[in-house]
Amino acid sequence: MNVIRSLLFYLGYFLAILVCGGLFLPVAPLLPLPARYRLLNLYNHFVTAWFRWTCGVRYHIRGREHLPEGPCVILANHQCEWETLYLQILKPPVCTVLKQELLRIPLFGWGLRLLHPIALDRSKPARAMRQVLAQGVARLQEGLSVLIFPEGTRVAPGQRRRYNKSGAVIACRAGVPVLPVAHNAGERWPGRHWVKNPGTLNVVVGEPIATQGRSADEVLAEVEAWIEARLAEISEVPRPGAPAPDRPQRVRSA
Repeated sequence: MNVIRSLLFYLGYFLAILVCGGLFLPVAPLLPLPARYRLLNLYNHFVTAWFRWTCGVRYHIRGREHLPEGPCVILANHQCEWETLYLQILKPPVCTVLKQELLRIPLFGWGLRLLHPIALDRSKPARAMRQVLAQGVARLQEGLSVLIFPEGTRVAPGQRRRYNKSGAVIACRAGVPVLPVAHNAGERWPGRHWVKNPGTLNVVVGEPIATQGRSADEVLAEVEAWIEARLAEISEVPRPGAPAPDRPQRVRSA
């Protein structure tokens, strides 16, 4: 049954890319940025809803009342594609830090390019760090929120990776709050397997974490502790212990 559901899901998923790409991409560049987000995010709304309907997934989302009025830095754990779609519609407009290879995907990547992402070359970590810090602060000053996955890459449920502090640095430099988000989407949408799993997909949005007058290390420690504590509560797969000791950081993208 899960195989049939997953096949049906992907049928709608790829049709949505073709239909939305054909209809929206010619129009989107002509729109101001807020209207462009509303138009292109219709694809995200459809895919997240279609996933729920076809794959027997129930959404349990807590904490949406914590969304701040102004721009913020959203820091979330990264398990699969689902959260990259959902977090775009949680608090739009939002600029996502991602790997530049995604922009080369026909239709999908072309739409991403129109949303002013911060696209990083992961083969040049020092340059990527400078880019994400400079462009991240600039996007916040333009009124966009910034979405960063501090683990830097997809991490399967039950595994853990050291958090990168670039998102906390951006928030501290811009003086905006950090919005922590925890979820178990990878248990429903496995990152490396196409068959989806029915069940409950939990998302918890935390209260904004103030950054003014605080160090990036202090903010990141609070964010990591909060996310890991929520994951321990909502995950079906047990959480591991603490990550390995500190080592030189590399900026990675979603």
